[in-house]
Amino acid sequence: MASRAVSAAWSRANRMQACGPSLLLARGLASSGQKAKEDSWLRSLFVRKVDPRKDAHSNLLAKKETSNLYKIQFHNVKPEYLEAYNKLCEEILPKIHEEEHYPCTLVGTWNTWYGEQDQAVHLWRYEGGYPALTEVMSKLRKNQEFTEFRKERGNMLLSRKNQLLLEFSFWNEPVPRQGPNIYELRSYQLRPGTMIEWGNHWARAIRYRQDGSEAVAGFFSQIGQLYMVHHLWAYKDLQSRDDIRNSAWQKDGWDECVYYTVPLIQEMESRIMIPLKSSPLQ
Repeated sequence: MASRAVSAAWSRANRMQACGPSLLLARGLASSGQKAKEDSWLRSLFVRKVDPRKDAHSNLLAKKETSNLYKIQFHNVKPEYLEAYNKLCEEILPKIHEEEHYPCTLVGTWNTWYGEQDQAVHLWRYEGGYPALTEVMSKLRKNQEFTEFRKERGNMLLSRKNQLLLEFSFWNEPVPRQGPNIYELRSYQLRPGTMIEWGNHWARAIRYRQDGSEAVAGFFSQIGQLYMVHHLWAYKDLQSRDDIRNSAWQKDGWDECVYYTVPLIQEMESRIMIPLKSSPLQ
């Protein structure tokens, strides 16, 4: 057995010697060149690569020039109360939005059209971060009209949930817009630990979707369901949505961004939403 092993090793050595150093050098150069090419291609994927080991992803990915905090609310309404719920919200929510002593803004308010039915979605911005949120909540607890609103609203709901969000630094700021538009809220549950990687890819990918004005805002969760990402888009109608999304695949590089972000997702959901009359995003 030992003699056969020695004989096999001697045979391999003779073959390597017969090939000469040129083959080894060629293999080394090819391997080195391929690695350099791959490294260069990977670097080209990132617009602003951040190192997750250096800081919390909330500091690395959020806008530095603002201290805005966002809250998104999902209210599942009893079907028979949806019309009354909308009427109540259109009466009360603009009052909070317009109250100058409340450091908050109603960004948008919608009903889900396709997706989970009989659902309302509200998006608020708090100018000043967590202190602003605390201030608003404290003042609303002393607001008798809001207390009555919450009591009446509670009788209309099946369930509700909310999340506190920060906005990605590379996305647009959500500002009021004229309608009519439909809105798509695409929500992604990411694998824990992949938020930085998602941000690195989308910092490059967003440029493929900014030829028009469909990109409204992009957020990631801080409190509530974690490792959640929400992308908000506006379209004239469903056909326009389909045309714009298909056109992205004609742009060189979009397919690579999709290829590398899909493995980061655990679950995803798309809602098509219609704005209420009181929504600043129309």
